[in-house]
Amino acid sequence: MKNKNLIVKITLIHPPSSMDIETISILGLRAPPLGLAYIAAVLEKEGYDVEIIDATALDLSFEKLGKELKKRNPDIIGVTSITPTIYDAMKTVDIAKKYCPNAITIMGGCHITALPEDTLLECPNLDIGVIGEGEATIIDLLKAIENKKDLSEVDGIIYRKEGKIIKNKPRKLIENLDEIPFPARHLLPLDRYTVLGEKKRLGNILTSRGCPFNCIFCSSSQFYGRRFRARSPKNVVDEIEEVVNKYKVKSIEIIDDNFTVDRKRAWEIAKEIINRKLDIWWACGSRVDLITKELLQIFKKAGCEVIYYGIESGSEKILKILKKGISLEQAKKAIRWAKEVGIEVVGSFIIGTPGETKEDVMKTIKFAIDSGLDFAQFTAMTPYPGTEIYEIAKRENLLVTKDWSKFTTIKPIMRTKELSIEDISSLISLAYRKFYLRASFIFKQIIKGRLKWLLPVLKSSLKLLGL
Repeated sequence: MKNKNLIVKITLIHPPSSMDIETISILGLRAPPLGLAYIAAVLEKEGYDVEIIDATALDLSFEKLGKELKKRNPDIIGVTSITPTIYDAMKTVDIAKKYCPNAITIMGGCHITALPEDTLLECPNLDIGVIGEGEATIIDLLKAIENKKDLSEVDGIIYRKEGKIIKNKPRKLIENLDEIPFPARHLLPLDRYTVLGEKKRLGNILTSRGCPFNCIFCSSSQFYGRRFRARSPKNVVDEIEEVVNKYKVKSIEIIDDNFTVDRKRAWEIAKEIINRKLDIWWACGSRVDLITKELLQIFKKAGCEVIYYGIESGSEKILKILKKGISLEQAKKAIRWAKEVGIEVVGSFIIGTPGETKEDVMKTIKFAIDSGLDFAQFTAMTPYPGTEIYEIAKRENLLVTKDWSKFTTIKPIMRTKELSIEDISSLISLAYRKFYLRASFIFKQIIKGRLKWLLPVLKSSLKLLGL
């Protein structure tokens, strides 16, 4: 479509990375920035000339990125970030202003959503922040800029005016997710993404937004809301089909916070995959209390090979503190059902919850081993801004650093009254050793021919944990 807009060019940036993110460091995983691809898709639909620079995937330094921006000379430069990469995002904004002083800089993502005023104060070169999901906001914002309207009319933004920071009223959540165009994957360097350090085309798909549950550590509900909103099964499988046929992707990861909140819809998505005879390998996540054996059976038939359960603790006491709303008995059943139908199970656990003792952590390690999980992930309790645990950590003076780049979940940044930083770190190390260095686990991986990729992952994990 020929651009009829006054804004000539928009460049969206996934910032260069200067630090260890858990998925990159341990799993060698570099996944497409889906949020930027969604923003690019709505911009293209409105006729804007837009491109994405994924500086992380392209291994661009900040200076190289600056030179690329100078060459392109965009009118608008948009940057995304999460809490551990916020300093990289701020540096990207500074570089953008240095090389393109007349461009308007915009930042979106979960960190600025949680701390909008702080982020603008810390980053003087940032002109505008987008709070929450940005697809509708970005269009309203660009139209206001083009028509020289007052930005006070744009819901869901924070901006500067006459030396002051102005925060507008929140934007209503997008009701019909089917109306949002599929992510603009054609603007991404799809051949640069990796799994376990090896280049592989990845199909990450978001089929729903929002989580209705109350876990004290979850930052996602602040960004997407506490209300579950879902795309229709047809719309979801249309995207899967596009990813398979157009982009030649065979591995799909459904990255919803909770794929099975609406079990009927999840069932219909699996059924639609089967009906269309899509030959894919896919993975998804679920709460253990929102899964049934019948649902797992149709998932397996549709090509699901891995399911991720957020179990979080092997102690009922700690599950209550986390407001998780599940029982260990439900977790055991969910794991057993998945194993019975032939789906592998990854369980995630958090160590370092206020109130958790060493005995509680040992219960978690024992549960992870005894429950039959194929893989386990042990992370340090990390209080992201906007979460209940962040408010607890601030109130009780539990944070040992305010350096956002340390908020990676790999190493602890929050002590508790029961456990020191050193205690939490050594318990995470112990959990990984006890789970992964078992003879039975290693033998199973040898049988499955996986040692080639598993050994580097374990080595990276232990190295990052300081072992």
